[in-house]
Amino acid sequence: MQQLSTKDADFERKFAKIVDARRESSDNVSGKVTDILAKVKAQGDKALVEFSQRFDGHSLSTDDDWSISPQRCAEAYEALDPKLRDALDLAARRIEAYHRDQIPANRDFTDDDGVRQGARWSAVDAAGLYVPGGRAAYPSSLLMNAIPAKVAGVERIVVVTPTPKGNSNPLVLAAAHIAGVSEIWRVGGAQAVGALAYGTERIKPVDVITGPGNAYVAEAKRQLYGVVGIDMVAGPSEILVIADCENDPDWIAADLLSQAEHDPTSQSILITNDATCAAQVADRIDVQLSQLATGKTAKQSWDEHGVIILVEDLEAQAPALANRLAAEHVELAVADPEAFFNKIKHAGSVFLGRMTPEAVGDYVAGPNHVLPTGRRARFSSGLSVLDFMKRTSFIALDDDAFAAIGPAAATLAHAEGLPAHAKSVELRLK
Repeated sequence: MQQLSTKDADFERKFAKIVDARRESSDNVSGKVTDILAKVKAQGDKALVEFSQRFDGHSLSTDDDWSISPQRCAEAYEALDPKLRDALDLAARRIEAYHRDQIPANRDFTDDDGVRQGARWSAVDAAGLYVPGGRAAYPSSLLMNAIPAKVAGVERIVVVTPTPKGNSNPLVLAAAHIAGVSEIWRVGGAQAVGALAYGTERIKPVDVITGPGNAYVAEAKRQLYGVVGIDMVAGPSEILVIADCENDPDWIAADLLSQAEHDPTSQSILITNDATCAAQVADRIDVQLSQLATGKTAKQSWDEHGVIILVEDLEAQAPALANRLAAEHVELAVADPEAFFNKIKHAGSVFLGRMTPEAVGDYVAGPNHVLPTGRRARFSSGLSVLDFMKRTSFIALDDDAFAAIGPAAATLAHAEGLPAHAKSVELRLK
């Protein structure tokens, strides 16, 4: 874990190194993914059989080995502990309510020249959702991806999820039942992303692929952008906590570890103006690490990528540092979070106040937890209904409207050296 202070003479150099650090796929991963995708494109199901056996220890022999039926998902839902079932139902309701409010409005109007114009929104035909199943299985990810697709009006929603040694997580199946997903394939990794993009004998191709995954999944999505649409290239999880001295250090320590436990390459950063607070949080992290079932992963993440930054003026300095980091998650554990929030321009999602831990946003708050990482919050947003929709513009002119704007179009066409363009307008003007 690194400790920095804005008082240090070399603070800028050290902080810039943190900002510029890449914890994502290497060239080695890129090359391997290229080979996997080429094989899936050329060999289809045969390649999936080979890769599933090699990477997941799962044999794709029978139909049951390939896919999971809606009946199994319904059975998994009914078998859940009632408290857990209620929690998933609550999460689904809140996620749907939040995303339903994102549906964009069509536009249709006639301007002063008599030109009718506007735009119509429509859903993609098919969406592929990647749901992790390796280091951990996440029913919340299924809900966060499937529900916006449903709300958008996507007719065919396809889930791919690895089933190591043939084992599927009942929580993921229950979440699929809640979300109404009926097509689930038991394949994962870069090969599953390739199957969704190119299609195989069994799996029909989709138009958009969303969902988080490991470095191989992220790299496969990056390489296939253009063949299909993607939500984003997601890297390791990250959290930035801006905290004053009035917090319970145990709370802040737990918040930082909530992302560190995802993966050894995750990053947790604390910015505070109180050295005593920083020391107490660091101490509580050590204590909590010894008690976490995920302590080994979280400790490696904290030891290798964790950062504590001391500033002199929290409100004046922390938002500027946060904007440079453009973190996936930003917690504002301060007395007046709104004042800080007004200064933060780049963040995947912001959590305002001491009683708003990031973990609530992962499950039941409503906004999507699939968020840009690796400073991509500078130019991209979290998953939304719009990722499953596209906008088609339209134009309609009558004789008067054409007479009003047609001559200018012909003039510009001639200026660009495109006489056929000009002629298509001029013939109508005559």
